[in-house]
Amino acid sequence: MGARQVGKSTLLRQMLAERSDVMWLNGDDIDVRQLFSEMTASRMKLILGSNKILVIDEAQRIPEIGLRMKVIIDQIPDVQILASGSSSFQLASQVSETLTGRKREYQMFPLSFVEMVNHTDLLTEQRLIPHRLVYGYYPEVVTSPGEEREVLRELSSSYLYRDILQIDGINKPEKLQNLLQALARQIGDQISYREIGQLVGLDSKTVERYIDILEKSFIVFRLGSFARNLRNELKQSKKIYFYDLGIRNAVISDFRLAETREDIGALWENFVIVERLKQINYSRDFSNLRFWRSTQQHEIDLIEESDGQLRAIEIKWNPKKANAKLPNSFASAYPDAEFRVITPQNLPEFLL
Repeated sequence: MGARQVGKSTLLRQMLAERSDVMWLNGDDIDVRQLFSEMTASRMKLILGSNKILVIDEAQRIPEIGLRMKVIIDQIPDVQILASGSSSFQLASQVSETLTGRKREYQMFPLSFVEMVNHTDLLTEQRLIPHRLVYGYYPEVVTSPGEEREVLRELSSSYLYRDILQIDGINKPEKLQNLLQALARQIGDQISYREIGQLVGLDSKTVERYIDILEKSFIVFRLGSFARNLRNELKQSKKIYFYDLGIRNAVISDFRLAETREDIGALWENFVIVERLKQINYSRDFSNLRFWRSTQQHEIDLIEESDGQLRAIEIKWNPKKANAKLPNSFASAYPDAEFRVITPQNLPEFLL
């Protein structure tokens, strides 16, 4: 699963390039949706023939796809299914119960810092960090130098909302756009559903539901607060970040040079956190990511928790702040926690 245009189909085609026993179907096609709506195991056996792999692109567009896949798995056990989807809200809900214990889920992101280092070299990619903070890592953006703005405007206006606006209950698309712009201007800040609702003209429950849909459509993600029941810790706070900074900047039509921006600290914070999120997902180490803040407004940008070990991470764009200290209240409460400060200079040590 992953947002449209991150390369899911391209990856599948590369993985299966040397196979001759693959059938490809796309849920965006009307005749494919009709095929599955009238599907029987006998007919599917005839359609598949000698093929051993069935690829279903944009599977979330097919009604009751989980049940349809279950029929194939039960009745044609020698066929393996690879299903891709650009909306976990629809795809996961349709396959989770029917395929429990029979599936593996993977999330695909836009390109990563690590992937680009491997594609070019470390020095080149490190020099390009300011560019990535503005235009992000969508494959078409990265491969279209000089045309980044046009590509991002197309991505943000066409593909991003294609699935979202087809979801039942989204009856105020202009409010959704206003909400996304409000979230784009608050990356790295604690959010209040009530305050954002007042800003865009929605009640707090609708704001929360819309944010949930945006998250499950791979546009934004929420970072919760870390707390172990200490009296001075904030326990229910949330921050919101974007999976891709190019999309974030396109939403608010701001492509100024990174070095000239007043929001450079927030961009860098978003960049580091999402790159770490990519790394954790691809390595399958399943660390929990949170932030920490006390009632005295002491804060740590990122807390990683894995196998009982805590890592506290401060994210600073200015290398002169690389000697930042851990808040005393956190250090005394969690004396065994590791601590480090991440700047553009030592990012490779953190991610590579």
